[in-house]
Amino acid sequence: MQPENFYRKNTMSKNCFHCGLPVPDNIHLTIQYEQHEHAVCCLGCQSVAQGIIDAGLGNYYQNRTANAEQAALPPDEILAQLKLYDLPEMQADFVEMLPENEKEAMLMLSGITCAACTWLIEQRLLRCAGIVRAELNYSTQRVRVRWDDSQIQLSGILRLIQQTGYSAAPYDSQKLEAQTTRERKQMLIRLAIAGLASMQTMMFALPTYLYGDIESQYLTILHWGGFLMVLPTMFYSAQPFYMGAWRDFRNKRTGMDTPIAMAITLTFIAGLGALYHGSGQGLYFESIAMLVFFLLIGRFMEQSARRKAGDAAERLVKLVPAFCHQLHHFPDETSEEAAVVSLKIDDVILVRAGEIVPVDGIVLRGESEINEAMLTGESVPIAKFSGSTVTAGTLNVGSPLIIQAKQVGNQTRLAHIVKLLDRALAQKPRLAVLAEKYAGAFTLAQIVLAIPTFFAWWYFADILQAVWIIVALLVITCPCALSLATPAALAASMGKLANGGVLVARGHALETLAQVSDAVLDKTGTLTTGQLSIVETQIFSGSLHTAELVAVAQLLEQHSEHPIARAVLGLANEFSGSIQIQNKINKIGNGVSAQITLNGDTQIWSIGKPNFVAEIAGTLPEKLAALSEKGSVIALGNQTGFQAAFLLRDKVKTDAAAIIQHLQRENIAVHLLSGDNAAAVNQLADELGIANRCAAASPEDKLAYVQRLQGQGKCVFMLGDGINDAPVLAAANVSAAVAGSADVARDGADIVLLNDELTALPMMLNQSRRTQNVIRQNLLWGLVYNVAVVPLAVLGHVTPWMAAIGMSASSLLVVWNALRLRK
Repeated sequence: MQPENFYRKNTMSKNCFHCGLPVPDNIHLTIQYEQHEHAVCCLGCQSVAQGIIDAGLGNYYQNRTANAEQAALPPDEILAQLKLYDLPEMQADFVEMLPENEKEAMLMLSGITCAACTWLIEQRLLRCAGIVRAELNYSTQRVRVRWDDSQIQLSGILRLIQQTGYSAAPYDSQKLEAQTTRERKQMLIRLAIAGLASMQTMMFALPTYLYGDIESQYLTILHWGGFLMVLPTMFYSAQPFYMGAWRDFRNKRTGMDTPIAMAITLTFIAGLGALYHGSGQGLYFESIAMLVFFLLIGRFMEQSARRKAGDAAERLVKLVPAFCHQLHHFPDETSEEAAVVSLKIDDVILVRAGEIVPVDGIVLRGESEINEAMLTGESVPIAKFSGSTVTAGTLNVGSPLIIQAKQVGNQTRLAHIVKLLDRALAQKPRLAVLAEKYAGAFTLAQIVLAIPTFFAWWYFADILQAVWIIVALLVITCPCALSLATPAALAASMGKLANGGVLVARGHALETLAQVSDAVLDKTGTLTTGQLSIVETQIFSGSLHTAELVAVAQLLEQHSEHPIARAVLGLANEFSGSIQIQNKINKIGNGVSAQITLNGDTQIWSIGKPNFVAEIAGTLPEKLAALSEKGSVIALGNQTGFQAAFLLRDKVKTDAAAIIQHLQRENIAVHLLSGDNAAAVNQLADELGIANRCAAASPEDKLAYVQRLQGQGKCVFMLGDGINDAPVLAAANVSAAVAGSADVARDGADIVLLNDELTALPMMLNQSRRTQNVIRQNLLWGLVYNVAVVPLAVLGHVTPWMAAIGMSASSLLVVWNALRLRK
């Protein structure tokens, strides 16, 4: 297609001016170019196209010969286009700003053909100065990159990936789906051409197999017919293997495509030699066609199964709609269509019945029910009314709700979940790392082995037989099954757990969970509901009223997410005097202190554990000790002494007892580790039948407790929820944070529970053991297969087409075995 024809086609049709994809009917976005308006399909294309034009590169749209992703630009213009991604306005929607000048972004890749590609891209990125972390998810073909913006910019990262032989772009779920569809269609076309060529070349070769005395002129016709029929397969259908081998060669390594490309090329050269000399029976061309056909079938089926195994993150990303109804002049309920990516914090939107909530926010008006099954696995809708919080990706099943956005874009809970899931899928357990090292070494060894095998068969038989055996050896021993064994199983298992409301945030979690010997459980918010209430208030002050003391307590606890703080903030407050706070200090696991001015009197106040308050208030009152025997108590005091104490009660979760019994039946020792006082901890431990208990534990005490168990050779699982649990969650062999946990606890945990039910624990344990079994089965199969077929191929018992079927079947068997984990 000529450049001007391509330009004219895109300006006259309802296709995106920038990328060429169809523009949905409900999208009306345009850019200005050469005094005309042109339609674009999304805000991303609008920003990129306008940036290219504003940068003086508008001729790009006159000269290109294909869509944006395939545009044939000169190197300088490619670099200039990539530089646009360094602009802050371009990065606003997909780049996360981090402390110390670091940034993080999700990129979608194209050109990935096998598990070895992920290793290559990761290594190239990690060896580049300024790139802090690179985690590539083979299942979804996305890479999360963190970099130091003072040393390298995003355009440099994109350029580095391009120089490696692949392409990358900021993640966009719609464009990724379009790219996947396009690649799938292209693969089907390659497969169809290879299949047709196989039939045609076999038609020409069959007489040479059936009859040994064909006249030379007819034999020449058959040979040339097979040669002509195999050309489309050789130069089109087999392109993915050549491209993969060329990338490996440029990067000075051997990958999965290297031996396959060598086998195809060697067979074709041998066929040309036989054609030139007019010798051979059946020649080689039908073998090339059949070899490529079977290999493409295997790769196509493998990719389909792999995407099915790792589609959990993709389904979560697609939960958020592209457009919403924004109320620009609330409380006026007149709505306008707006792009979700353009929403900002405190914007007000209308979510109608049957629509997906696009942001994390607070209900301002309306009553309805929200189905959170897509996030938590809980199918029962939850009632929402004014003041309730809602989460992006959940479904409004009742009536319209007016919602004020509190978190948008990549700051929502759903975006955080997707980030954790991608990170987990990208991380590699110990078995996966060992398998990849073995696969790389095995590929190199197989190529080295092919050389003496070829010369031995040439010497003892003939060159025709030697070529067949080398081709079969190179193809059948490709270690794809070994490389796929662990990633496929992990992707399938994590997808299954995500559907059940369990998010595996780190790749090693499933491997470690299957070896757990001790389970350490927090109390408040973990085994109990965490919805504490104050059931009794004891006043020690003779000069201050209850309303004044409650006002001080609530001022100290404001802005805290801890359950105790929420209980204090839930007290009725009738205070109407003057109160101010300064120099607030939070000592995690103990309490809060600050300088408070109450009715003109300034003093240091503390609220929290009685011993912590005693550092300021002095000796503990006798009445406080008596109150502590009833359960958990927090005290309030100042420099003149203790002023009040509050007795707290919590409700045990309904499934806690059953879960504890299940863990004990699995021979897992259960420990109750809590910061509450001994009375409350002992009461709960006796109720649930937990023998190992530790009360009044600070964060340092909890960490020491777990490290002591690990010092005894125990594999420790920790379940917690609060900020004070963050250190021990990070230190445990494997850890989980319950629903509603503090952000720092979720970030430190290996697993995040998305609902409040503890029934997820048995499911996690069972799934981890199933996953380990499947991984071992896959690795054993890959190892046995490679060990068994090498001598068979060397001894000449395998033909090339049998090798193609065997290699493809071994990879498919591994992936299909992994898919059992989704059941």
